[in-house]
Amino acid sequence: MVEPETFRFLTDLAVNNRKAWMDQHRSERDDALRNFTGIATTLHDYAHRFDYLVADARSKPKQSFTRFFQEPRERVGRSLYRVSVDVFANAGHFEEAFGYYLHIEPGNCHAGAALFQPSKDAHMRLVTRLIDDPQGLKDVLTDPEFTKAFPEGLVTRNTLGEVPDGFKSNNFVSPYLKMVGLGCRKDLPDALLLDDEVIDVLIEVFRPASQLVRYFE
Repeated sequence: MVEPETFRFLTDLAVNNRKAWMDQHRSERDDALRNFTGIATTLHDYAHRFDYLVADARSKPKQSFTRFFQEPRERVGRSLYRVSVDVFANAGHFEEAFGYYLHIEPGNCHAGAALFQPSKDAHMRLVTRLIDDPQGLKDVLTDPEFTKAFPEGLVTRNTLGEVPDGFKSNNFVSPYLKMVGLGCRKDLPDALLLDDEVIDVLIEVFRPASQLVRYFE
């Protein structure tokens, strides 16, 4: 699934995060992009085994993963390029719809379901859903299959400093209202992703994660 050269490229990019270096390694970059496109295609091809809505969606593999270049508003520190990639299997765009993902980053690979980089409108829909149905979320997070697959519960990559006005700090969903994008994750060793048979492992990760996708539909 993930080519060894792709891991090598991401490792080298992490220590050479400059335009000049990227320009000198366009061939390796393009090979990595083809690898991500192939992975996106595979995830959608097997989607009938974990989510019929994704299987029925007309996916565009080349638009189903994050890009290396980071817009200034998205950058962490001075890094010009992302040194990791999320490959998605979604029924909608990954900035608008909750869906399944594989995060590829040397030493930090994981998979699950999420909407980690929501647009403003999508973020408001997440917040509204949490407010309208806290019990539904609690049912997902306490489901035995979900808790076994994702013992961390919900995770995020960006957190607000305060809970939105009007909600008590002891409300069940309060911690999640601080999350700008959220999801679940299961860590995966890099070596596992080198094997094409890892698709069976990913399907077993995505099946319990589908509960979270259904909740946020």
